[in-house]
Amino acid sequence: PSFHPRLKDIQYVFPPAPTIPITINGGMKMPGWFDLYDWPIGVGSKDDKDGLMAGVEKIESEVAKLKSEGIPASKIVVGGFSQGGAVALLAAYRNTGEAYAGCASLSAWLTLPGELNVLESSAQKTKLFWGHGKFDDKVLFPQQKFGVDMLRSQGVTVSDSSYDMGHSSHPDEMKAFADFVDQ
Repeated sequence: PSFHPRLKDIQYVFPPAPTIPITINGGMKMPGWFDLYDWPIGVGSKDDKDGLMAGVEKIESEVAKLKSEGIPASKIVVGGFSQGGAVALLAAYRNTGEAYAGCASLSAWLTLPGELNVLESSAQKTKLFWGHGKFDDKVLFPQQKFGVDMLRSQGVTVSDSSYDMGHSSHPDEMKAFADFVDQ
C-alpha cells in the first residue's frame, strides 16, 4: 500500500485474530476477534463480551511490548477494520482504558454501548478517525452515526467520513486515515 510519505518511520503491528467458532457461520471455526450472533451487524446487535475483552487483552499485550521498547502510549494509535476496529474502539474508550495518541475505526461498530463511560483523559487525548462505507451490508452504515454520536457525547474528538463503498476500503479513506495518523 501507498502511505503518506511522512508515515514511513512508523512501526506497524498487525496481530492476527485467533481462530474461534463463529455462531453466524454455524459454529465453524474461522479467524475472529469475538463471536458474532447477528448478521448483518446493526445497531443493537448482541455482543460477545468475553470475546471482546480477550481481544482488548491482546491489544493491551501488544501495547505493553511497544512500551517496553520505549514507545509511550501517547505515541500509539490503535485501530482496525470491522471486528478489529470494534475491539480497538473498546480498548481505546472503555472506562479503564489507557489514553492513546488515537484510534482508527474502519467499517467497525461500537460494542457494549450500555457500558460506555469514557475517562476524561481518554476523551481528551485519544482522538478518533472513523471511516465507513455508505453501502456496507455487513456492518450497517447506521453503526457509524450511532457510535460517533455516543463517543462525541462522552467528549471524544471524532473525525468521521463515509465513502461510496460496501464493507471494504477506499483510496480516499486510506488517505484520510494516513493524514489522521500524521497529525
